Amino acid sequence: MVANTTWNIYNFRRNLIDQFVSSGYNVVVIAPVDEYIHYKEAYPMVKHLGLRTLDRDGMNPLKDFLLILELWRRYKKIKPDLIIHFTNKPNIYGTLAAWLAGCNNISVVTGLGYTFIHNGWLQKVITEMYRISGNRADRMVFENTRDRDYFVENGLVPSKKAISVKGCGVDTHYFMPGEHEARTNDKITFTFIGRLLYDKGVQEFVEAARVLRQKRNDCQFWIVGELDAENPATVDKDDLLRWVEDDIVFYHGFLKDVRPVISKSDCIVLPSYREGLPRIILEGMSMAKPVITTQTAGCEETVDENVNGYLVPIRNTEKLVEAMEKFLSLTSEEKKLMGKRGREKAILQFDDKIIANNFQKIVDELI
Repeated sequence: MVANTTWNIYNFRRNLIDQFVSSGYNVVVIAPVDEYIHYKEAYPMVKHLGLRTLDRDGMNPLKDFLLILELWRRYKKIKPDLIIHFTNKPNIYGTLAAWLAGCNNISVVTGLGYTFIHNGWLQKVITEMYRISGNRADRMVFENTRDRDYFVENGLVPSKKAISVKGCGVDTHYFMPGEHEARTNDKITFTFIGRLLYDKGVQEFVEAARVLRQKRNDCQFWIVGELDAENPATVDKDDLLRWVEDDIVFYHGFLKDVRPVISKSDCIVLPSYREGLPRIILEGMSMAKPVITTQTAGCEETVDENVNGYLVPIRNTEKLVEAMEKFLSLTSEEKKLMGKRGREKAILQFDDKIIANNFQKIVDELI
């Protein structure tokens, strides 16, 4: 299993490690070492190899060539039965290294992100690189159907190799309703949780909060997350400071465990421009919270309109305000029913064990 950070393995792939280990596979993880290497304490049977040459966001051709060379050497030495790549650089360069080493491999497209949201020369470059690598992967797995269709329709991967699964899943036993439910006041709480990126729709969330705060005093707005300095879409620190100083939102900062905040929230809001499949929305659903998100790749697959939440167009503060007002007009029982239906959907469609089983079928087919 190859990823661009150990953080990615810790946060999103432990269900796959559990699945593969329980099925009798030997698992090797290759990823740059970061603070999340402590995941190894729970998996002494997993071998972790550091990745030295991966520059996550750089565009230096020499460094990328060295990444291919480093991975090729690793693959030739390990001789794995199957390699699973996650995130763009491992997907592209790792696939080429696996092809050169003669190894079966899977690319997992976890979302198209900044490059595909902001059309430009970089999108064209990465598209062509995926066109080259897509034909050399044995399977390409997508976390939503819209990304899969985009790759197939644009000739980036043959349709017979393209498979859609529903994200990386959510641990519905860890994200349980009913915990930490003590409330500080009677106001309805809308909460945004995620990296503080404009592409996540955080500015639309704040603008909607500003509108509603001017019209009524029965609701409040929370933000949880951290600035991502390496991402071009990161929120300007001055903007964040102004939002807090103007008393539009309450900023909780970064939290490793978001369950207490989700429990104290009434509705989880993510007005993102594009996702693989939004993990925080799944976590909110798993904890029986209604959700509001956008009609875009990934997000749209999490919501049954008026059943467990609402969908709004991207970059549209007016429609976001309307959805929030619609939620505010519900009775307490209607809100609870909406949350209950969201948890049912999370259990039936997005439980991380279901996702791991789906991956197991893909793996077994190739080995």
